[in-house]
Amino acid sequence: MRDKNTVFQVKKTINARGRLLDLSSPKVMGILNITPDSFFAGSRLSSLDEAEAVAETMLRDGADILDLGAYSSRPGAADITAEEEKQRLLPVIMRLSSKFPQAILSVDTFRACVAEAAIGEGAHMINDISGGELDPAMFETVARLQVPYILMHMKGTPQTMNSLAEYDDLVQEVMGYLIEKTGRLRQLGLNDIIVDPGFGFAKKKNHNFSLLKSGSRLKALGLPILAGLSRKRTIWETLGTTAADALNGTTVLNTIALMQGADILRVHDVKEAVEAVRLVTALGSAAG
Repeated sequence: MRDKNTVFQVKKTINARGRLLDLSSPKVMGILNITPDSFFAGSRLSSLDEAEAVAETMLRDGADILDLGAYSSRPGAADITAEEEKQRLLPVIMRLSSKFPQAILSVDTFRACVAEAAIGEGAHMINDISGGELDPAMFETVARLQVPYILMHMKGTPQTMNSLAEYDDLVQEVMGYLIEKTGRLRQLGLNDIIVDPGFGFAKKKNHNFSLLKSGSRLKALGLPILAGLSRKRTIWETLGTTAADALNGTTVLNTIALMQGADILRVHDVKEAVEAVRLVTALGSAAG
């Protein structure tokens, strides 16, 4: 449950190209994967019409943001060129911007050229799994464009990250990484930064649980926190099931993340996440 007496002053509004996103209550980000190989087969979209239909359902179910990704970041995923990433992504942005002009569109990319092209076609914010590590031009690009930027902790690349999941002090290392990079972004003049501890990215199962348990420590950064736990290996491996059967486990960990102070849940299943937000919010406002 959120601590009403916390001493940390966390930024509670994000300016998404003129649209204010109020984070005084948690928000839900729906995942749209325009890829043939994302880890959860149920999230893969293969056509514009399919992307539009899924986006419509997510918005109807209460999604506050739609996160579009055209590069699979699952462990060991195949690399694709920036041009192929743009060819997959840009037509979907154009379609969704036209059909759902009220929607806030986030783009999941680590490439500055893809980010700039996506913003040019109507996207509102950038979600970078690499925290600027995989493209040195990313920080300057998002600062120049003045768009919200989701800064995630990861080691290596999607192809190598599993071999780099070793830490002396996990939480301290994640905190130090995020502090250093938010400092650089602020020096460049970027106003709207969201941090993501990177569940599942260069993290073993025990690392993910430790991060989740220590989530409230991230509030010391004074920035909104995104939790991306949806249907990840930590859940289904612990339960002895599969990503397809990990919805209930996802809801449990999303609920814990909210009680640890998460401001945005990034999910495949919007309706269930919205319900978790409502229940945790009601619990936080109850007397006694």
